[in-house]
Amino acid sequence: MDSKEIRDKFIKYFTDSPRNHKEIDPAPLVLENDPSTLFTSAGMQPLVPYLLGEVHPKGKKLVNSQPSIRLGDIEEVGDNRHITFFEMLGNWSLGDYFKDEQLPWIYEFITNELGIEKGRLWVSVFEGTKDVPKDEESYGIWKNLGLPDDKIIFYGAKKNWWSMTGTPEEMNVGHIGGPDSEMFYDFGEELHLHENSLYKNEMCHPNCDCGRFLEIGNSVFIQYKKVGEGKLEELPQKNVDFGGGLERITAVLNGDPDMFRTDLFSHNIKILEEKYGRKYGDSEMFDRSFRIVADHLRASSALISGGVYPGNKAHGYILRRLIRRAVLHAKILSPKGEYLGLPIPDLSENKIPVPVKSVSEIENVINEESGKFAKAIDRGMKKLETIIDKGTVLTGNIAFDLYQTEGFPLELTLEAAERKGVKFSLEDKKQFQEEFEKHKNLSRTTSAGVFKGGLADDSPEVIKFHTATHLLLASLRKVLGDHVIQKGQNITKERSRFDFPNNEKLTDEQVKEVEETVNKVIAENVPVKFEVLPKDEALKTGAIHGFNEKYADTVKVYYVGENLDDAISREFCGGPHVGSTGEIGRVKINKQEKIGSGLVRVYMTLEK
Repeated sequence: MDSKEIRDKFIKYFTDSPRNHKEIDPAPLVLENDPSTLFTSAGMQPLVPYLLGEVHPKGKKLVNSQPSIRLGDIEEVGDNRHITFFEMLGNWSLGDYFKDEQLPWIYEFITNELGIEKGRLWVSVFEGTKDVPKDEESYGIWKNLGLPDDKIIFYGAKKNWWSMTGTPEEMNVGHIGGPDSEMFYDFGEELHLHENSLYKNEMCHPNCDCGRFLEIGNSVFIQYKKVGEGKLEELPQKNVDFGGGLERITAVLNGDPDMFRTDLFSHNIKILEEKYGRKYGDSEMFDRSFRIVADHLRASSALISGGVYPGNKAHGYILRRLIRRAVLHAKILSPKGEYLGLPIPDLSENKIPVPVKSVSEIENVINEESGKFAKAIDRGMKKLETIIDKGTVLTGNIAFDLYQTEGFPLELTLEAAERKGVKFSLEDKKQFQEEFEKHKNLSRTTSAGVFKGGLADDSPEVIKFHTATHLLLASLRKVLGDHVIQKGQNITKERSRFDFPNNEKLTDEQVKEVEETVNKVIAENVPVKFEVLPKDEALKTGAIHGFNEKYADTVKVYYVGENLDDAISREFCGGPHVGSTGEIGRVKINKQEKIGSGLVRVYMTLEK
């Protein structure tokens, strides 16, 4: 069974009677005009308002398949089961059914519809904390479905609690979450498909991450909200959020734990084999590089199709990082260590489930960025050789500095050191690894802060700035004209930074007029409201938005005024905002600059 058939079966299973779910459009990978998130990383992300109780236009039972990007997995890619760009099969109950229906349904889908062997399935359930009881209910349901005791494993909050920001203790105030129950497929101790096996056979359990078990689905029971430090409160409604990775389920039905042997990746691997003259499966060292290149090229193609281009910040930085890692591992695949280019992966509809721009544009962006980086590697090699030739002791710190400044990986540093007869000790490697782990943890912390259905920082200052920036855009359009749209935005507790198209910087008079217009609306204490509308209806309101294809089928329109029709400001936006403009206080535009051809950036602060 290929990936398309699995995807179609999932949607049909949940839309058919008696389940009667409504299919919703997937959200785009990059949401236009939304400062709250870097990428869509889960199907539930656009649904947070409805999990909190808002009424969804399509009802309480929803299903779709959501393309997603997860940044925390970039460094993990290289084994048989981690990828950065994936497709998540999802079904939701927004206060309708709960555990008694969800677990039997997903079990029936996995075993009857897909034909996955029941004896290979294990499940995990939540063992409870001092504040949240042990999930005996899910345990009982799995028992009644026929799973034996030794295949129902209790785990703590680190493994079987889901929220946008971690365990109950780690959750941000205002975030929602709950216990979950995961399903695993056991490939078995006897399965050693490859010469360099990833498996171990002692002390194995579903969450040991040895490769023997593959998680294929997770039913999250979102029923709590964090309302204070160490304090959870039950939501008015109990929700279900299921996610199942299409790539992983396809691997199970393919009879091979390696996702890169499924139809979603096999073409990409084949063209890499042809280009670099190596055979996938011959060596685990080279297999790792095959997987990284195949995954990163697929993810990069999806991001470019979503309007992302390589850069030094935010979305562009992630794309640049993916392409650069692909270049490094392409060089590892090359028998002579030379860069031979990055072949564009299969971009057909069923292999990359996002609207694809022209293949030639994707190819041009990847080729330009990868070509520049290949030259940077050459510069890094010369820099390293100069350091060695000068007799400088090659330490872990120097190796990491090369990694940070030139993107030069440790593997190439070691290769050059060996060629020059320079020792790089175990202590040096440890020093490099310590610096690398600090860098990785910082990246993950930063990534985690830019999620997940609400502003990354939902402090009062940031929420005030969020609403004030809507007023800023409306005022700029009033003073300069309707060509003004958002081209970039960044909000912190200290200021709002806003980029927009304009040939020249504003005159002093224009700055004053824009500022006074914003402050006048604030002083009038105008209400801030929103409506959830089908996208087509939302467009008819005249609300400011980006390209239409970057929005899901239903959107939130936030407006400043008593009525949407005659509002001062109307924008597609995920929120949150103040309840009325008087909460903001006065604002001050205290800086502006030209940041490129036809682009202006202004900085706005709140007056104390």
